[in-house]
Amino acid sequence: MAEADMGQPSTLREATTRALAASDLDEKVRLTNLACRLWFARRLGLHSATDPAHPGRPGRPGEPELVSPKKLKRRSVHTPEGRIVLIHALAHIELNAIDLALDIVARFARETMPRSFFDGWMTVALEEAKHFGLLSRRLGELGSHYGALPAHDGLWQAVEETSHDLSARLAVVPLILEARGLDVTPSMIDKLLAVGDDDTAKILEIIYRDEKKHVAIGAKWFRFLCARQNVNAAERFGVLVRQSFRGEIKAPFNDRARAEAGLTPTFYRSLSPRSR
Repeated sequence: MAEADMGQPSTLREATTRALAASDLDEKVRLTNLACRLWFARRLGLHSATDPAHPGRPGRPGEPELVSPKKLKRRSVHTPEGRIVLIHALAHIELNAIDLALDIVARFARETMPRSFFDGWMTVALEEAKHFGLLSRRLGELGSHYGALPAHDGLWQAVEETSHDLSARLAVVPLILEARGLDVTPSMIDKLLAVGDDDTAKILEIIYRDEKKHVAIGAKWFRFLCARQNVNAAERFGVLVRQSFRGEIKAPFNDRARAEAGLTPTFYRSLSPRSR
């Protein structure tokens, strides 16, 4: 159903649920931008009893095909085809990141949190939509499009594992998954520059700067919840990650960027087998 048929949303939870459920990606981005615009104009309440039900999973088009990560191609940057594979994989990550930001608002809108908590995550949603647009356009410039290659569903599994607990969600999504981007993106930028793909490198530089802010937002609110519960933040992080994250915490770490985002080594080094 088109936005014009539904009318404008009256609450942030309704607006983010609509965007989350949208299967057309242009519509998802449009609804995300609308939710941000209305929220920051203070034209939305937070939630109401008439909000639509959470969709359970984000809306998606028929493509890309979702497969096991083991079946995905390697991301070489030394050929045009390899760069398309890399950019497509990054676009898929950024699309999931839009939904991750929308979901934390839609799913936890009834939590007793300051309004600035929701300001932060709507800013994240807006910037993730920007990243997806930049990468999608770059794919078009290279003769491809998002959906042309298979992708995997691992990021949304993290949502399902942490759907019950806001602290767990903050620990796993911004402080594990997004923080990983701080570790690997600088080397990707260097490799792209080395093969002369300055345009893609510039996009990744934008993403890297924004993702540092996103990790900082996650760290801020994780520490807020720990202080409210009177628990040690680093210790609580370790417990939640062991309970709710199935993957490996991989070294090497970009300690400087992580620290600038408020994520110090006491949080993560004891969780990585290679760092002990």
